[in-house]
Amino acid sequence: MNRIHKIIGLVMLLAILMPKISMAGNDDRRGTAGAGELLINPWTRSAGWSSVNTANGSGLDALFTNVAGLGHTTGTDVAFDYSHYLNNSDINIVTFGLAQSLGNYGVLGLTVNSMSFGSIQRTTVNSPEAANNGTYKPSLMNLGVSYSKAFSNSIYAGATIKIVSEGIDNVTATGIAIDAGIQYVTGRDYEIKFGISLKNWGPSMSYSGDGLSVNALIEHSNHYQTIENRSLSFELPSSLNIGASYDFLFAEKTHRLTVAGNYESMAFTNDRYTAGLEYAFKNIFMLRTGYTFDSGVWDDIYESTTKVNFSKGFSAGASVIAPLQKAKGNKKGIDLSFDYAYRTTVILGGIHSIGVTLSM
Repeated sequence: MNRIHKIIGLVMLLAILMPKISMAGNDDRRGTAGAGELLINPWTRSAGWSSVNTANGSGLDALFTNVAGLGHTTGTDVAFDYSHYLNNSDINIVTFGLAQSLGNYGVLGLTVNSMSFGSIQRTTVNSPEAANNGTYKPSLMNLGVSYSKAFSNSIYAGATIKIVSEGIDNVTATGIAIDAGIQYVTGRDYEIKFGISLKNWGPSMSYSGDGLSVNALIEHSNHYQTIENRSLSFELPSSLNIGASYDFLFAEKTHRLTVAGNYESMAFTNDRYTAGLEYAFKNIFMLRTGYTFDSGVWDDIYESTTKVNFSKGFSAGASVIAPLQKAKGNKKGIDLSFDYAYRTTVILGGIHSIGVTLSM
């Protein structure tokens, strides 16, 4: 009976979020959202199979897909991930994460995500030559505080509050985004998993700063006046994810093959469908791959009017976990994991990611 109540609760949550789905994929709204960095997965493990783990993500790696997965953390996790975003560019993403179990009170997480673009030559209306005006550095940074809790062996739920900051030296924008999600785990060996997450919901953002001001000469006079241009506001790229996964266990659970799928209802671009596979040998070695499909994915990026994503859709990754200290009694062991992921793109050589996670 309790299991039935839990399933009913999941259905009710989905019904509440259905208005979001009805607005998804709207051609009239396509490309009108900002803060596009919120759509980039900075975590190496989940990136290796195309962020398909809405249902079965766990620990810090679940924060991008479904914060509810943070509730699986049983001790302290510290993660550092780095992505060279587009191999032939100067775009880099650095992410730091910390998760701490509070026992029966849940799990608290903290993340810092920074995206840099190198130096860009500055030009102005009065001085259009790039070499005469120095350089500037665009920066994007997200700070997140997450909380998740296991309400039973089957139900996990959580939420994240993110501060979104982006801009250059004289124009900036700051906003707040909220993620929320729930996971349901069932089966004799907890091999069946379902997940729902709402991502990047929040008020609109707009830019401000001295860079929007213009010192103009008043007509028919010798006086200059500073005129401030107002920036139009833009919406956050909100989305609703619905995922499921199943674990096939072999040889007394020595080998595991996980099949996962995810549907992402996008408010400002094409909806996405993702499928992924992950193979694991014990808790030592993992291989994963995924593919994401959306409208126009096979079209030419330079000629198509429907292609809005430069990704080819494929991704692959691997993890090696080194046990530094075995668990003794009630004391948790210490593991150090090394992760790698590669995501294919139509241009600029793809996306390479590496990550290191210490679990203790």
